[in-house]
Parts: sequence; structure tokens; C-alpha cells
Amino acid sequence: MTNLANVNELQKNELNVAETSSIALAENPDAWFEHKFEEHMEKYKANKTPSMAIVVTKGSLDWAYPPFILASSAAALGWDVELFFTFYGLSLLKKDLNLEISPLGNPAMPMKMPFGPEWFKGINWNVPNAVSSNIPGFEKMATGLMKKTMANKGVATIEELRELSLEAGVKMIACQMTVDLFGWKMDDFVPEVADWVGAASFLPTAKDADVTLFI
Repeated sequence: MTNLANVNELQKNELNVAETSSIALAENPDAWFEHKFEEHMEKYKANKTPSMAIVVTKGSLDWAYPPFILASSAAALGWDVELFFTFYGLSLLKKDLNLEISPLGNPAMPMKMPFGPEWFKGINWNVPNAVSSNIPGFEKMATGLMKKTMANKGVATIEELRELSLEAGVKMIACQMTVDLFGWKMDDFVPEVADWVGAASFLPTAKDADVTLFI
């Protein structure tokens, strides 16, 4: 059989399959509807821009990384991203960031030394709460060591991640109730804040988002 004959045979078989499928769908309205519904859903998913909403509630150095890393990553993939900063998380929108980290009550956090030989820097210094809570300035020391370790590893700062997120189109929304509660002023925050609203205004966004997170 020649190549042309093979092509004709394949086309004929495809037409027969299509005709058979059409007849089967016509005889079964439920199957036809399900088939059409799946077709439309596939087109909808292919054309829809994914979206993500994150409620940001923490203001310490370690908790500041997850929302900005997730937001900047999703935005880089072309997603629509909105962050709602409330309570202590609202401090992440301030012009001047002075974030600290506390090992107290955080047993999952190992202390890392950013200096010395590699074997020394690899040790996890699990400091008991009884010790860390009684050493003046221990939190500032832990914060300094963590920042130095991150710098050694090439990890971006929170300021850099926030700027990267904004450049990627991430929408950052401030909780007006928190501003009033803590007696802050709008001038304390970066000018890129998209809106000042309450929880009720953000809930529809969270409901409709493909991915909604609480951090």
C-alpha cells in the first residue's frame, strides 16, 4: 500500500470514529451535555489566569519570607496575586523595616553561625528557652546571625523581595482596622499600598481566588 493510500485510510478511519461518536452522543443527551461541558471547561481553564490571595498576619523576620516568596513566584508565573496585610503582618508594608527573629518558643528554629569553617557553620545550636529568655539582647543577636547567614547564602532581603513582588504586579492591601488599632499613619507605609480596606472587602477576593493562604 502506498503512502497516499495509508493517509487516505487513516483519514477515513478518523471520519468513521467521529461519525460514530456523534451518533452516540446524539442518542444520549446526557453524554452529549457532559462532552460539551468538558470541552468548555478545558477552554476556560486554558484561557483563565490563575489567582492567589494571601492573608499576611505575622511581622517577624522568619514569617516575612513565605508570603513574599510565594507572591513573587506566582506573579513571575503570570498569576494575579493579592496580599492582605493585617495585625502584625501590616508592619511588613512600612517604609522602614526593622524585623527581628526570636528563638524563644520556636523549637523548630536552629541557631546557625555565619562564620568559621563549614563544619562549624553546619551545627544547629538549639538554645533552651530558659537560656535565651534570660540573656539580654539575645533576640537582636539571633537576628543578626540569621541575617548574616542569609546574606552568606545569597538569600534576598525582605526589602528586595517586597520590591520584586511590587514590580511583578502583586497587589498589596492594608487592613484599615489594624492601622486604627495600633495608631499608625498612612505615611508610615510604602506608597505602593493599593488599598486600605477591612476584612469584609477582601473576603470576596479570597473566595474567588484559585489559591487562598493564611500566613
